[in-house]
Amino acid sequence: MSINDFPVLSALRTKMQWHQERQRVLSENVSNSDTPNFKPRDLVAPKFDATGAVAGGMAPLALAHTSGVTIASTSDGGASFDQNRKAGFETRPTGNAVNLEDEMLKVSANQMDYAAATSLYSKSLHLLKTAIGKG
Repeated sequence: MSINDFPVLSALRTKMQWHQERQRVLSENVSNSDTPNFKPRDLVAPKFDATGAVAGGMAPLALAHTSGVTIASTSDGGASFDQNRKAGFETRPTGNAVNLEDEMLKVSANQMDYAAATSLYSKSLHLLKTAIGKG
């Protein structure tokens, strides 16, 4: 059985990838805080079903291979995460709608959630290693 077959680990990997992508989007919002007519963006959090798979049929993200000796991914997908288009915003006279305080709160909450997901992932791997006698 491959490690990719464990639903909990797959869900945690998807969640960590979502947090990485959200960090990129939030940093773009902050960097464009003075750009006229810029509207901030955010991502919709992935929904998981009871098995730990992403509900709605979103395919897992494809992994980049940097070397021929890396472990091959079993996923075919290259899907991206949906953007949250319902987010409200205030607009300044220049047309810019970025509120730096809100963005920084989102960035710090995103960082804490990512840290929690990585901690759960590493503890789950350690538990699996202990279970098979290699930890």
